Amino acid sequence: MTDQHNNNSSSSNDSHGNDNATRPLAGIKVIEVAQNIAGPYAGEILSSLGADVVKIERPGTGDDARGWGPPFWRGTATTFQAMNHGKKSVALDLKDPVHVQWLRDQVAGADVFIQNMRPGLLEELQLGPEVLRALNPRLVYCSLWAFGHKGPMRLAPGYEPMVQAFSGIFSINGAEHGPSARVGMQVLDLGTGMWAALGCIAALLRRASTGQGCVVDSSLFETALGWLQVMMAGFQATGRQPERHRSGNPNVVVFQALPTQDGEIVVAAANDRLFAKLARAAGHDEWTRDARFATNALRVQHKALLIPTLEAVFRTRSTQQWLDALELLGVPCAPIQDFAQVLAQPQTEAIGIFQTIPDEALRIVGLPLSFDGERPQVRHRAPAVGEHNQQLGAGAPG
Repeated sequence: MTDQHNNNSSSSNDSHGNDNATRPLAGIKVIEVAQNIAGPYAGEILSSLGADVVKIERPGTGDDARGWGPPFWRGTATTFQAMNHGKKSVALDLKDPVHVQWLRDQVAGADVFIQNMRPGLLEELQLGPEVLRALNPRLVYCSLWAFGHKGPMRLAPGYEPMVQAFSGIFSINGAEHGPSARVGMQVLDLGTGMWAALGCIAALLRRASTGQGCVVDSSLFETALGWLQVMMAGFQATGRQPERHRSGNPNVVVFQALPTQDGEIVVAAANDRLFAKLARAAGHDEWTRDARFATNALRVQHKALLIPTLEAVFRTRSTQQWLDALELLGVPCAPIQDFAQVLAQPQTEAIGIFQTIPDEALRIVGLPLSFDGERPQVRHRAPAVGEHNQQLGAGAPG
């Protein structure tokens, strides 16, 4: 990056005090040519850890995620706000050779380049890994794909629900006798962003000893298979498709939601000792002497008998009464809560993970990570499209 860029970065950090303890990537310069969720989340993680992230957007509309609403906050979708706070925005027309050359000039002094554009686009623009790493051998070039950087689907586009379906996640999610279902949040977008950020950090660590960068690749499909690794191991061993369990676990009983008089409570009696305590709380000590329930494997075998009996017992008391009874005996349990209830929990307040974006008054979830007990703080709001063109000497967009 330019000297001007370094000075601007330093002054912004100084304005927020000496927080080097929670900014281990301070001084690392990142170019992000990414949109939607996965790529920007990788950049957001690095930014939250102290890196100086310059986000490249198309002039005018910018990142598609700016319009992914409602809900909107001050004219910009909350999705974009959550994934891009703390970054700088430069609007470039990548069909303009002058703008492309400016980007190459910036890459010459950068540490990390993150991209999740249409597969093959950056290669067409001479911004692929071979070109940029020849220009800057210390560069860590990170690409996020839908289905992977190799194979017949390398150039196929893909979004979260498509890859959840393709990877098998749909097939194991949903109620036992209902239709298959997607996981409700962006488990693959966010997971791939996390893996990409971890890969970049590992590559930077290796560069410290070798002096050389490398190419980091991750994809939504690989992330999906990674999350499925326990179930895939079971399938490889047995050849049997895992059964769906709305809230439970195919390998552990009792390990699921149970209905109460006024709601549901998840009970995690994950071993024989905890099952004995659960039986005591339910007023059925005889279950521990029943040969059908003596071990977890037997409880899995006779789940269709045990669970309906347990459900009938749990319907006789309120959620709070069961929480009190189970916690007294040391049985792990938790109520099923909505977002308002989560935000009202003293534990949520105690961990201090919600932070307010400066100048926006929007509360978001901060980095799920602390250093010596301190969580990195949100430094800046998400930028407007091209807000930093003039500051970084990129010229007017278009």
